[in-house]
Amino acid sequence: MEQHTETSESVVRVVVVDGHEVYRLGLERALAKEPGIEIVGEAADGEEAVERVAALRPDVVLLDLHLPVTDGIDATRRIRESEPDVRVLVLAGSDAEADVFAAVRAGAHGYLLKEASVGEVALAVRDVARGLAPLSPSVAAMLLVEFNALSRRVSEQEGSVPRLTARELDVVRLVARGMANREIGEALVISENTVRNHVRSILEKLRVRSRVEAAMVAVRDGLVEIPPGA
Repeated sequence: MEQHTETSESVVRVVVVDGHEVYRLGLERALAKEPGIEIVGEAADGEEAVERVAALRPDVVLLDLHLPVTDGIDATRRIRESEPDVRVLVLAGSDAEADVFAAVRAGAHGYLLKEASVGEVALAVRDVARGLAPLSPSVAAMLLVEFNALSRRVSEQEGSVPRLTARELDVVRLVARGMANREIGEALVISENTVRNHVRSILEKLRVRSRVEAAMVAVRDGLVEIPPGA
């Protein structure tokens, strides 16, 4: 049996959720061979996923959107409400716009396609565990297009933009660039705990559940600008 060493603190505990048994088991076996990842549980439907996450409290839930009993969108929303410290990484078969934005609104922290390699999935699992928001290239491109479209439709009515402090604006701009709390702290010369407090305040003020959605709202409301052609 493998024994954890002094590096065990960096091990990411993962629950895999997918309705297709062959795919789910194959993914578990492949990810279990990746350094820094431990598969602690699995689920075959959304309802089971919510229950398993509550019981196991993993670091990351890797789940499909199209699940039986309870779909992945509702499962994501319920997991985020009951276990706010658990990170949800969607691994879907489609990058359909409706799926992507529904996942973001539900609070997903990242969105990958099943065409990704095992190495790419493993990297995304580690990234989402440390506060980043991994996205498949097509999904990232879609979000950037939406960012630009929303920014052009910003209402100029006073009072429509949430009142973020100057420091919160600095933080949300870096969040929109995909930076983790530690990286933001280094860039702004403040502690990681202070960044965490700012992010919490930003999410509350913007009335969103995830950093990805915070970035979208910030661009929509003119708080962050995406350079043309980005």
